[in-house]
Amino acid sequence: MTARESEFAIEARGLVKTFRTARRRPGALGMLRALVAPERVSTTAVADVSFSVGHGQLLALLGPNGAGKSTTIKMLTGILTPSAGRASVMGIVPYRERVRNARNIGAVFGQRTQLWWDLPARESFRILRDIYGVADGDYRSRMREFDDLLELSSFWDTRVRHLSLGQRVRCDLAAALLHDPPVVFLDEPTIGMDVVVKEQVRLLLRDQVERRGQTVLLTTHDMTEVERLAERVVLINHGHIVLDGTLAEIRTRFGSGWRVNATLVQTEPATGRCPPGLRVVRQDGARVIFEPDGTDGVAPPQALKRVIDRYEVTDIHIQESDLEDVMRAAYLDDRADRELDGELDGETVA
Repeated sequence: MTARESEFAIEARGLVKTFRTARRRPGALGMLRALVAPERVSTTAVADVSFSVGHGQLLALLGPNGAGKSTTIKMLTGILTPSAGRASVMGIVPYRERVRNARNIGAVFGQRTQLWWDLPARESFRILRDIYGVADGDYRSRMREFDDLLELSSFWDTRVRHLSLGQRVRCDLAAALLHDPPVVFLDEPTIGMDVVVKEQVRLLLRDQVERRGQTVLLTTHDMTEVERLAERVVLINHGHIVLDGTLAEIRTRFGSGWRVNATLVQTEPATGRCPPGLRVVRQDGARVIFEPDGTDGVAPPQALKRVIDRYEVTDIHIQESDLEDVMRAAYLDDRADRELDGELDGETVA
């Protein structure tokens, strides 16, 4: 099967990764025991993770710190070999054919660089051009494109060790995309960037997906990034998939719904004559927040009309559930389910 003949660009089925480390007890006795009869601890970082990403899609893999996101990406890039399960990227098993897989992917790990520390960034790009066999014309065209979107030329003659974190990650992103790979893995790529640069990166990623048809797997803690880029979201927690779906599906399942924010002309309490189907959540002078009271299934457009009919307002709008609150609710729901099932923390001593 060729890369483009595979049904999915990225596929993970039942991925498991368990790490075994030695536990050392304190004191001289603990040191002696560690030498003679070391105590081994098994920690499961990823447990039965399954998902797939179609060609030309952007998927956000989300979860709290330690959830298993980076470990999953390292198995998909071929850095780690799964303890169980299987994975394929463009029809290739990444941890069995690392060199072949490397030509099909680009990767950015926000805390690490693939650039040469003591060389100017532009020299690193030239080395990567030769490694991947990028034609001179394609190389010049792509560097112009990256410079237009990421403004690299102002610092690409600076040694990598002297770049700021945001500048270095921008260079890493360009380096990962230089050979035009069909699949790109981005592990917190906008870490350390200001809001202007973050938007430049988002523009570049949208262009890569929409115009070039690249497949992107993104991890991030920036919910604005998720809302603006992601077509689909996979939530992972304690190494397990919590939810796989669109943002709308996640909001419907875990969101608290919507609210009406209104600014009234008069500042008397709004609770006494609240519109039907709504209740006051909070009032601060003329600013009032309403939410459905659950009596008649009022929809947002109806709610706006009822507030306007009942009060004289100077400003009014619908506010959907904050995405961070929605994600937090999903994680807490998963935690409650795990506690109910009596699951342990994944560590066993052998």
